[in-house]
Amino acid sequence: MIDAKPTTEVRAARRAVLAIFFINGAIIASWVAHIPLIKEKFNLTPGELGFVLLAAGAGSIVALTMIGGLVARLGSRLVTSVGAIACCASLPLLLLVPNVPLLVASLAFFGMANATVDVAMNSQAVAVEARYGRPIMSTFHALFSAGGLVGAAVGSLLLARNVSTPIQALGIVLTLGLIVLLALRHLLPAGVDQASDAPAFIRPSGPLLNLGLLALFALISEGAMADWSAVYLHTSLGAAPDFAAIGFAVFSLTMTLGRFVGDRLRARLHAVQVVRLSGALGALGLGIALFLGQPVAALIGFGCVGFGLSNLVPVLFSAAGSTPGMAPGAGIAAVATAGYLGFLIGPPLIGLVAQTTTLPLALGLVALCMALIALRAVSVASADEHIANPALTSG
Repeated sequence: MIDAKPTTEVRAARRAVLAIFFINGAIIASWVAHIPLIKEKFNLTPGELGFVLLAAGAGSIVALTMIGGLVARLGSRLVTSVGAIACCASLPLLLLVPNVPLLVASLAFFGMANATVDVAMNSQAVAVEARYGRPIMSTFHALFSAGGLVGAAVGSLLLARNVSTPIQALGIVLTLGLIVLLALRHLLPAGVDQASDAPAFIRPSGPLLNLGLLALFALISEGAMADWSAVYLHTSLGAAPDFAAIGFAVFSLTMTLGRFVGDRLRARLHAVQVVRLSGALGALGLGIALFLGQPVAALIGFGCVGFGLSNLVPVLFSAAGSTPGMAPGAGIAAVATAGYLGFLIGPPLIGLVAQTTTLPLALGLVALCMALIALRAVSVASADEHIANPALTSG
């Protein structure tokens, strides 16, 4: 760590990046809150809805093959600006489309915009953290989680009050768009992470491959918790539907709280120890809960996984953006690609294993992923090195 206090410019950049993370979480949650209405609007079956929603994932994967190179060539400031504005613009498109083909196209655009701002804002965050002199990456991701909670709450309130969809779309996009425009001018300049000779796409290898594997394990676990926690409580343990719904809420709450304390933990324990303890907590907590097979124990286990996962992605992106000889944006994009794939394949993987065995045994794969993360924690050592030497994040 370095002892120098951050400059006024760096402090302003930190606030700006915090705002971008918050807005990104709020936009995603605002869309998610309206998915049931979209299903009803177009009279989609569950299978048809699932197929339509894949367009966003496909758009994200396509964008991730290009964004790392764009961030390296243009700098994260410009790409973050374009991505954040595109995300805001995509929300009214999603809410107001007149037919399914345009919905699919809008979802693909939304996925591309979200992946773009995801990589670029994390690259900017790595540069800010390196100049701040102490770990701050988890706080950025905590604001993303907080934005998601606020976006979901506002979306639910507007729907409960029967506010028309056009008015909702206009109000949300104007409010969030104004915050974005105010924040963008305070981002660090392009030169902090620009590298004109960077390749368009980086195939993970060496240290980056290890980080990609950890991201894959982490996002498989997160995707599994999102889709299967309530199902496990209700179908495997016999919990009532209202109790079962608490499972994902507990997971989400502990993840958010874990991110708010993550930077302090990392300052005391350093990145490797934080990842090792986080993986161990998730593996042991969920493993014991699955063994006991009781609803309350399951909630505790889900909470352990949430807290265990809370700081993995922030540390992984920090390490990826600090990989020696690698432009920050390219490194983050490569690791993010592995993470996105994990989030996409996690839920169906659990379903496939559950169909051939049992759901508790399938969820044991999450505990295994967390254990593997703990065992390979040394891969994130570079996450601390760039704070001591900000030059590592420069292009």
